[in-house]
Amino acid sequence: QVQLVESGGGLVQPGGSLRLSCTASGATLAIYGVGWFRQAPGKEREGVSCISTSDGRTYYGDSVKGRFTISRDNAKNTVYLQMNGLNPEDTAVYFCAVGFGSRCLRVGMYAYWGQGTQVTVSS
Repeated sequence: QVQLVESGGGLVQPGGSLRLSCTASGATLAIYGVGWFRQAPGKEREGVSCISTSDGRTYYGDSVKGRFTISRDNAKNTVYLQMNGLNPEDTAVYFCAVGFGSRCLRVGMYAYWGQGTQVTVSS
């Protein structure tokens, strides 16, 4: 049974930073594609960042390029999302997910999802 647990969300002021963590049990993250997604109220879930299994590269959604960084610590079986320069439009529930395939920013690629962690950017 694959379980993913996100942590690190919270309330931050505009311009601030947060680091989200996603720790897996029942799966070795090193062999999976891993993605971070977010969903704001009334909006569809969107791809934020991912590490692809097909080419090993990292990908970012247009709205977070240059501000967010995804990384993976295989020894800790954990994936991180460093978020800098946060603005109110980044407010959402953030989810991590694991799966196999190409085009790793697609929701449909993923078989396993965490429960999500709330990120709120507000002054």
